[in-house]
Amino acid sequence: MNAHDELLETLNSSEMLRDYERAYTEVTGLPIALRPLNTWQLPLHGKRHENSFCAIMAEKSRSCAACLLMQEELGKKAMTEPATVTCTYGLCETAVPVKLGNQTIGLLQTGQVMRQKPTPASFQRAVDKAKELGLDIDDTRTRDAFLATPVVSSKKLEAAEVLLNVFADHLSIKSNQIAVQQAHAEPPMITKAKQFILDQIAEDLSLAQVAAAVHTSVFYFCKQFHRYTGTTFTEFVSRTRVEKAKGLLLNPNLRVSEIAYEVGFQSLTHFNRVFKHVVGESPSDYRTHLKIVLPKSPRSLRQVQIAVCA
Repeated sequence: MNAHDELLETLNSSEMLRDYERAYTEVTGLPIALRPLNTWQLPLHGKRHENSFCAIMAEKSRSCAACLLMQEELGKKAMTEPATVTCTYGLCETAVPVKLGNQTIGLLQTGQVMRQKPTPASFQRAVDKAKELGLDIDDTRTRDAFLATPVVSSKKLEAAEVLLNVFADHLSIKSNQIAVQQAHAEPPMITKAKQFILDQIAEDLSLAQVAAAVHTSVFYFCKQFHRYTGTTFTEFVSRTRVEKAKGLLLNPNLRVSEIAYEVGFQSLTHFNRVFKHVVGESPSDYRTHLKIVLPKSPRSLRQVQIAVCA
């Protein structure tokens, strides 16, 4: 599944689309669907107010293949502007483009209607067309469904198109908002990697070790980690260790060397260098800038009151 299909899936599951679909079908009596540009399914099949004749034809594989060709044609015509296509049996469907920026990512589609009232003669023509496909639809059930097909005038079809266009604009705005959110959303892989680093911060962490923990290659992990954190793996680990060290420096009973090893540094010299790079001063100088007031019988570090001198 590509990024556009994922975006359409998100839109299809949104409350916004469900509310519009409910309102549209109640007002027009027609089915509606948000579909990908290229699809191997019939977009309106199974939808509320699906045409009974179309539902019957969707059950027949050969007729279904013909309908899919019509969907392909509609998809091409509606790439940049609203389009209407008439199927083999005389029913028409209309689609309007839904865009992400200037790029069409899907279609908002409705229809399964006729522009002229179906008659026994037009049903016979449909029977003849079906025979060309190797299908026999000359039965009472199919005939009744065909003759019950809704008839929509060109004026009403244009009005439905306007409604689709209005909502397609809303969906385009929504799709842009979702795309921005997804671009900044942190993938589960990165979240899991951060937690692994925190849990193992006292250990000698390596890039390969963390990449393996989140089940990905070193190259891919390195690239994605920098993309979503804005920093390198080494810099992130160093800053995480320094932040933990800053908390431990609040305890006057811990030596700086003890703290260095507690947060994963292999030497005091390395700890001092990294701490100064991140904080701007050495661990000892940082500690002297803290005024620590201990209670008479402190039970834990949480009871330590700290005042940072200006």
